[in-house]
Order: sequence, then structure tokens, then C-alpha cells
Amino acid sequence: MSTTIARDAVTTFSLSAIEQLSGLNKLIDPDVLQAINRPKRVIVVDIPLRLDSGKFVTFQGYRVQHNDARGPFKGGLRYHPDVDMDEARTLAHLMTLKTAVVNIPFGGGKGGIACDPKQLSQRELERLTRNFTNLLGENIGPRIDIPAPDVNTNSQVMAWIVDEYSKTHGQSWGVVTGKPLEIGGSLGRDEATGRGVMYAVREAVREKNLDLSKCRVIFQGFGNVASYGARLIEQELGAKVIGLSTSQGAIYSPRGFDLLSAEAHYRQTRGLKGFADVAWMTNEELLEQECDILIPAALGNAITVNNAKNVKAQIVVEGANDCTDAAADEILAKRGVFVVPDILANAGGVIVSYFEWVQNLNNHYWSVDEVRTELERIMVAAYSQVSAVAKERQLTMREASYIVAIERVAKAMILRGY
Repeated sequence: MSTTIARDAVTTFSLSAIEQLSGLNKLIDPDVLQAINRPKRVIVVDIPLRLDSGKFVTFQGYRVQHNDARGPFKGGLRYHPDVDMDEARTLAHLMTLKTAVVNIPFGGGKGGIACDPKQLSQRELERLTRNFTNLLGENIGPRIDIPAPDVNTNSQVMAWIVDEYSKTHGQSWGVVTGKPLEIGGSLGRDEATGRGVMYAVREAVREKNLDLSKCRVIFQGFGNVASYGARLIEQELGAKVIGLSTSQGAIYSPRGFDLLSAEAHYRQTRGLKGFADVAWMTNEELLEQECDILIPAALGNAITVNNAKNVKAQIVVEGANDCTDAAADEILAKRGVFVVPDILANAGGVIVSYFEWVQNLNNHYWSVDEVRTELERIMVAAYSQVSAVAKERQLTMREASYIVAIERVAKAMILRGY
């Protein structure tokens, strides 16, 4: 395809090519399309922190609010030394497209603090989070912007935000999602992204007319997405996981291995090295092994021009954000590898975050079966819509995903009079 859509730098993708492919240029003012590329608001704050030692330090925090034409801004907060404005802008843009492609009433936001949480005590981390919450002030809220956990943040961090925000706004469970169950969290949230990936795998296998019971699956990663996703793919789909990895390295066996034993080994040793009767290799080598389905579910930029030509999977389902660079995406498309893109494949997390928000607003909470049923309904509907557009317009699933999302955002902006 002539269209290049770079998720690792979303703001650089070719709008003119998208307009030509989708016919948007005949329906929508080009200025609106350009506006989708720009964030509505960028917030940068200096966050003071008194360390336990008594030393006073300052950290930089960010919140990018990209687009709220379809609903409140929605997106994670990450605590990491590499957090910066460019990353936040790109990921906020991705969130706008992700919420639109699965058709939930949110926009996109992203942010975090440039810090190394491993170097902070629990008390320091709490004070930092509360100070950040106060500095964000009226820029977050259940009807404005709803953060969620991301890299190095968790339900405890969300609980601190709820408490600090509620001091000035009254009890406000819906200010964040990904909270503990005891203060308004949702059942099914921990498994949501992995379960969504499982549904994406199931639909892709059906579309390609493969036999699930004979499919061999490699997960790059063994964090939240891969640990839940691998178990669900084996237990509910009947496929076989033959590869897993951590940041230290990967295990692979073409015959497969006992997943529960691998999980137990990981819990005991905090790694996979030394697990019996498998090959030990690098993360990069794992991506090039024989399999039917490859699921990069760890880091961004995993599939590049250097390894795309060696990917042997028939189907790639992107469990992580930005895991295939634009040039590699073109190589996979030319080789006939069927790719389910990140903004569709890993949207299960934000979908169940939406369910949590709805439950908070209504003060009525769902069973885990209700959560799973609704998640499946939304994921299947989104997949079907994207697949139909891809077939009708002769596009890849990635191109079709972006077109579905952009059309929805642009139409909402026009209807609201942006």
C-alpha cells in the first residue's frame, strides 16, 4: 500500500493519503483532518517533592489532552525516566484513535511523571502522586479527563489520586479507572487487555480459515497482557503457546510446554531462564521462530525492518502499543502477513475502563460475566467493522482501523461545530 502510517510517531502519518483512500476529502474540511493531528491541550508541571531524607527535589509531569470530541479524555499515567512530551503526545493521539475504533465515548489523553519509581520509597511515591494530582487540578475529573494505570503505575496509585481529588471535589470514584475493587474498581479489569487480545486472535483465525486447535502461538512478553492472554488462548481457544519471554530472554519449544509450570517457574525465580525442556534465546530471536500466530505484547518497536522479513507467523496480533514500525509494517503487508493492529487488538483494557467509569457514574456494579460478555460484544463488533472496511476498500487492517477511527472523530468534531 502507498499509505504510510507510523504509530511510533503518529503525528507524522500521511493525512493526504488517508483522505484519498477513505474519501474523507469529499466529506470533511481538510482543516478538521489537520486538527485531529494536534492536541487540544498540553499540560506541563514542575512537581515538588520532599524526600524522606529531607532533601527537596522537583520532577516534571505531563498530561496531554488530545481530543474530546467524542467524550472525556482517557488514557494512562506512566512513571518512568523516559517520559517526555513527545511520547505523551503520540500516545494521547493513539488513545483518541483507539477509543474511536472500538466506538466507546471517550477521547484520548496520556501523561506521566519523568521519574524512576524504583528509586522512591512508597511514602515518597504517594506524596509525588498527590502533588501531581493537585497540580492537575480542574484539568481532570469524571466528565473531563480520566487517567488510568500505565507503565510503573497501578491500582494503588489510582487510589491515591481518588483520595486527593475527592478532598476538594467530594467522593469521586470516576476520576480514574483501574482502581482497587474496594473503592469502585471493576471486576474483570486485570484480565481485560489479555482477554481482548484473545478475542482479536479468535476473529483473525476465523477470517483466515485456520484451525484454532492446531495453531501455535508465540507471545513476546509475560506481563499483564501476555500472562492473561496466553492462559485464555489455551484454555478458551484450544491453541498452544510455544513461546514466551521476559526482559531477560525467551523460551521456545515447537512442541509447546506446560504453561502453568512456566508460570510457577516465573513466580519462583522472577524469570523464565532455567525452565526445563525448552530453548533459551533472546527476545529478538523469539520473534523469528516458527509459529502460526505472533503476539508482540511487551515493548514498542519490536518488529522493525531488520526482522520483519524473518517473521514466520501467518497472523500478527499487536498486544503492545507501537510494536511495529511503519517500514516493517509495509514489509509484512507485502509478504501477506495478516496484522491486527494495536489500536484494535489491545483495546480490551480501555473498554473495561469504560465499563468501570459507567459503573462509577451509576453506582451500580456488574458481575464478571457481564463484563466479559460486554467486552466480547464490543471487540467483535469493532473487529467486524474494521474487517468490512478493509475488504471493501482493499486496505490492510491497520489502514482500515485508522480510517474508521478518523472518520468517527472528524464527524463528531463537525457535528459539534469545531
